[in-house]
Amino acid sequence: MRTALVIAVDRDLYTVRPAGGEDIHARLSGRFRNQAEDATKLPCAGDRVAVEMSADMGVIHDVLPRYTVLRRKRPGKDVDFQLIAANIDVAFVVQGCHFDFNVRRLDRYLVVCRDGGIRPVIVLSKTDLVSEVELAGMIQRIRGAGIDSEIICISNVTGEGLKELNNALEPGLTYCLLGSSGVGKTTLINRLLGTDYETQACSATGEGIHTTTRRQLIEMENGTYLVDTPGMRELGILDADDGISETFSDIADQAAECRFSDCTHTHEPGCAVRGSVDDGELASYHKLMRENERNAQAYHERRQADRQFGKHCKAIMKVKNRGP
Repeated sequence: MRTALVIAVDRDLYTVRPAGGEDIHARLSGRFRNQAEDATKLPCAGDRVAVEMSADMGVIHDVLPRYTVLRRKRPGKDVDFQLIAANIDVAFVVQGCHFDFNVRRLDRYLVVCRDGGIRPVIVLSKTDLVSEVELAGMIQRIRGAGIDSEIICISNVTGEGLKELNNALEPGLTYCLLGSSGVGKTTLINRLLGTDYETQACSATGEGIHTTTRRQLIEMENGTYLVDTPGMRELGILDADDGISETFSDIADQAAECRFSDCTHTHEPGCAVRGSVDDGELASYHKLMRENERNAQAYHERRQADRQFGKHCKAIMKVKNRGP
């Protein structure tokens, strides 16, 4: 049994890299798959796993403990977690200045990152498509919304900011790129690697049309790892209390001055938050809190129902095994 790094995940097939060895494809052992309580226990890009090696196919038997995890609510109506990547140190949250810029969407990315223990850095891409005045206004809107994360402005066309971003990559750390489809994540990787990783052209309007379909860990020359992730049309919040508290820490600080300890910051007299926090930020806070509570309740109710069903099945099997 050897320890290996999960380099890529493509449905049920994994590419793993043992220390000092060559990449090899691997699948989950039947025992490991059957004993996994849910999808969050299965490997994802960035995981360290225990692998039984063979000449043509490895077998994954376990996932080693993670120190950070990037997860979201599974897209659609199913209230469950979906793992994106693990053991990430820094997440570059990429938003295009031309089509994609949205401060409220930034809040979601920051909550997801901080809830998993990952430091977010905001990357504003495609700065060549806006004026300096427009770019300054975007940064002002971010700061005005109480977001204090580092901001790096780049253009894959002119090369602006790429040196700053490259200098931010520390050897031995693992980074990921998050953002909607078409914001330039893959093109950015190409510029950082100096090679053609995988991309498509932009549309006639300047909006990217490339969509990464799998999560892949890319090793750079200095020992840095980058995780390219699929563009996310949905970024649901689930059981992310810590991430919300950290992202909206200014609201928590102001709340200490509220007249009532259980103030909801909506209508109570003497609320220290209303009037001192940007209305848009407060509205985003309330929206994410409601979504988080609603999804968390549905998730835990479903988990409880699954446990009860499991107990019922075990009881039936015991009766059958006892015989007549």
